[in-house]
Amino acid sequence: MRGVVMYAPGDIRVEDRDDPKILEPTDAVIKVSAACICGSDLWPYRGIGSSDGQSPMGHEYVGVVEEVGPEVTTVKAGDFVVGSFFASDNTCEICQAGYQSRCVDARPMGAIGTQAQYARIPLTDGTLVATPDRPTADLVPSLLAASDVLGTGWFGAVAADVGPGKTVAVVGDGAVGLCAVLAAKELGAERIIAMSRHADRQALAREFGATDIVAERGDEGVAAIKDLTKGLGAHGVVEAVGTQESMMQAIRSTRPGGYVGYVGVAHGVKLPGGELFFSATHLHGGPAPVRRFLPDLIDLIYRREIDPGRVFDRELPLDDAAAGYQAMDERRAIKVLLTP
Repeated sequence: MRGVVMYAPGDIRVEDRDDPKILEPTDAVIKVSAACICGSDLWPYRGIGSSDGQSPMGHEYVGVVEEVGPEVTTVKAGDFVVGSFFASDNTCEICQAGYQSRCVDARPMGAIGTQAQYARIPLTDGTLVATPDRPTADLVPSLLAASDVLGTGWFGAVAADVGPGKTVAVVGDGAVGLCAVLAAKELGAERIIAMSRHADRQALAREFGATDIVAERGDEGVAAIKDLTKGLGAHGVVEAVGTQESMMQAIRSTRPGGYVGYVGVAHGVKLPGGELFFSATHLHGGPAPVRRFLPDLIDLIYRREIDPGRVFDRELPLDDAAAGYQAMDERRAIKVLLTP
């Protein structure tokens, strides 16, 4: 099969890889219908974080089940499925508490690589969710978004305690941040402030439900949030970037007693204990338990109540993945969908 492999920072290649096989009785093999490039894929692409030689890429996927192991009971060959970027058993105490991404047997799909024509899915019963039927082509991008960025943005909003009557701010205007805006709207937020400096992303944020746009960053961005909230700060802030600046901007934009839901993959973030102590801010986040939300998100998508697939503003064949990475790295694309 063809699959994407990173050889070194900036060096993305699409090459022949071994076809996946059932290795454990709880495995499935799917034919990937659509995959995509994640903002978190750009960290190693830019040389930030660890990269151990040649690495298969991709952790977001939808597709059709080709084969299942003998212990799989929830899906069968021919089912169209959506899966989380972490495989989980969905039965351990951590999963049952709603944190499947930290399952006692959690397995990152990025280690397998789903930017490919086929993929092996471990822990199938706890990882894959079948759609009601074979979706029409226009629903596939939104179902793909549910595999990561929609579920991650949704978790960010839940962690930020978003609800009716609340004011929420979103730090970050990538696909996750935009999906957090969409989630905040669905969860009933009264006011949604998108922090963005890019006109195309501002426009999509507005369409997803943002009521205000703040283009400033850092201290100026915090001051703008305070100006919009009578000096108090937002009830909840979603942090969807993962840098020191974005985390501090989120914390300082939150009112005392408010909530920060952090879902940006953290790089070099160090929290000042004294400031955090006196902020009286709740911090909650981490790798999103997408599997917790998948059934409800699939239902919303099928009923066409939400259209998160609009975050994909470029579609390329799998063999052109390197161009997709470059476009996202240069911010010429919000998110790139790959068709195997």
